[in-house]
Amino acid sequence: MNKQPMNDDELQQHLQQPIPAPDANTKARHMAAAMAAFDAQQTAPEGASSSSNPVVEDLSTTTETGVDEKKSNLLQGFLQRLRLTRDTNHHGSTTMRHSNVDNRSIWQKPALLSAIAASSLAVVAGLTFTQHFVIHSGEQQLHESIALDSAKKSQPIVIGDNQPESESQPMVSLAPQEQDAKEEILVTGVRQTLARSQELGRTATAAKPAPVAPIEMREALVSAAPNADQVRVQRPQEFRDRFEDFKENTVVATSENPVSTFSIDVDTASYSFVRRILNEGQLPEKDAVRSEELINYFDYAYPAPKDRTTPFATYTTVVDSPWKPGNKLIHIGIQGYQLAASEIPQSNLVFLLDVSGSMDEPSKLPLVKQSMGLLLDTLKPDDTIAIVVYAGAAGTVLEPTKVKEKTKILAALNNLQAGGSTAGAEGIALAYQLAEANFNAQGVNRIILATDGDFNVGQTGDEVLQDFVERKREKGIYLSVLGFGQGNYQDEMMQTLAQNGNGTAAYIDTLSEAQKVLVTEATSNLFPIAKDVKIQVEFNPTTVKEYRLIGYETRALNRDDFSNDKVDAGEIGAGQRVTAIYEITPVGAKSGLLEESRYQKENKADAGKNSEYAFLRLRYKLPDATQSKLIETAIEKNVLREANPVYQQEVNFSIAVAGFAQLLKGSHYAGDFTYDKVIELAQANKGKDEYGYRTEFVQLARKAKIAK
Repeated sequence: MNKQPMNDDELQQHLQQPIPAPDANTKARHMAAAMAAFDAQQTAPEGASSSSNPVVEDLSTTTETGVDEKKSNLLQGFLQRLRLTRDTNHHGSTTMRHSNVDNRSIWQKPALLSAIAASSLAVVAGLTFTQHFVIHSGEQQLHESIALDSAKKSQPIVIGDNQPESESQPMVSLAPQEQDAKEEILVTGVRQTLARSQELGRTATAAKPAPVAPIEMREALVSAAPNADQVRVQRPQEFRDRFEDFKENTVVATSENPVSTFSIDVDTASYSFVRRILNEGQLPEKDAVRSEELINYFDYAYPAPKDRTTPFATYTTVVDSPWKPGNKLIHIGIQGYQLAASEIPQSNLVFLLDVSGSMDEPSKLPLVKQSMGLLLDTLKPDDTIAIVVYAGAAGTVLEPTKVKEKTKILAALNNLQAGGSTAGAEGIALAYQLAEANFNAQGVNRIILATDGDFNVGQTGDEVLQDFVERKREKGIYLSVLGFGQGNYQDEMMQTLAQNGNGTAAYIDTLSEAQKVLVTEATSNLFPIAKDVKIQVEFNPTTVKEYRLIGYETRALNRDDFSNDKVDAGEIGAGQRVTAIYEITPVGAKSGLLEESRYQKENKADAGKNSEYAFLRLRYKLPDATQSKLIETAIEKNVLREANPVYQQEVNFSIAVAGFAQLLKGSHYAGDFTYDKVIELAQANKGKDEYGYRTEFVQLARKAKIAK
């Protein structure tokens, strides 16, 4: 029998009654019931009856209305018991009247049950929050795992492709089996973390999307799905270019060390890379600026030697230093013999092309294909070309083929695609095998390596590759290196290979540069006229107080290396020229940087040598010789070639480039020289400038003024 609803007076009287103390057993029993009901609701399969839970059956009978009515009544009971203004007989009337257990006395204690219901909801909310926390902590753990592995190298992780390395650590390479093991461990860990997150949060994540992660993490999550074969995160393309760390040459006291010795360098890679960075509105890092490579980038019009029996003509001149009043510059110009077309030997060339994933950029593999196509136009029909590629593994794309079959060669080039890691060492070994198999004893045998320089699979230590290349060099097979691209450029490795392979290193940033290196200067870069070329300058302590060599820091040799024919040095190709510049402080000048020694004996002038600043020695070997030859020239104090304005123009332009290089490096020896003075000196000495390289240099100096 149902009671009539209470009027206002009865309600106020009911509310004024004292609240009974809570019964601990009753509270615990109802808390257990609430928890069991919540667990049953969470774990029961969709559509299954909640009557399988004994606690729920204890609260209500199983009727034909099924689970929905029980869930609804249970929820309504909890919610309405939180209200103090209610009719106790209207809550759960259907279930309570048919229950096997008489709970009427319980439901008639509103204040107590309100507290119980509130506590139950707090527990439920706590459990829900805990589950959500576990779900998202699983996702966060995945993100942190990826980020941690990336942070160890200061770069995003890449597995199955080029491995980045920390800028403060040398490049470390893994053997293939170690690489696979590392990849498997990381992939397994990511998959397990994802599986755990999906198991815990399938329902929650379906209702509420996970927070959006940074792009590196999102790509890793996609790649790490259960069906993924590998994990890959896109690498940023900046700040991974690597250059050899070296210190600028310092001022040397002639009285302490009068002799300077170095290997010549005709590489031009540094200039091209610096140009690219400046064109992007930035200043290059200091180690990227090798002064001698900037100076030797340009084709100076030094007078050529008359015949190839003495393949060099050497020229020296002395001018005032434009950045340090009182100091002077000793300019040394060496011009190589230019081969006539009839004297150019046949070529056996192997193109060793990097087609790894890092080369998949417009400035890399597509430019490589175009560059190699340009080189074909400079070769003879009977010259041979072979093509080897390397990525995750190395392979032969084209067996040695005559250049007259140009269509076949171009088809092999055009079919190349980038992808995979960089097994550079394996590619080099295969390229040398092809060169040896097709060796031409009367011709030039050379491998041309085109790469961004990132070798990260196999035995890739500098010393291992250096030894290998040196052994092959002794057999008459040379190696030249062409660098491409930015963001992954490994200059130090490329310099090591080229220097020990009797080849040149150039950097191709545009098709115009490819034209310069592989067409305009093809004979000088492919056909050597001398090898192991060394320069030694002995300064006269009676006339020179101090001296400093501008550039050539990475080419320095010991004094006793000069006469040792076992010591390797630079190579000069047909028609190539070399420029070196010393800055000196004459005796008596106030512009020196070194203090006088208290105990040093005063130099007494030698009347017979008082007119000389220094003595130049040049040692070289002919391409097929094992013993070196020597050229010697005195550098007079008053050597001014005013009678030859063209030569003086070339000297002045090279000095402008030397000053520019010092400014880019932030040199302590640049004095009061500025980019405006570079522009003024270069502009006045551009000369004919047939290809526009000197005009471009002036523009680069202007860009350097405003670059950051």
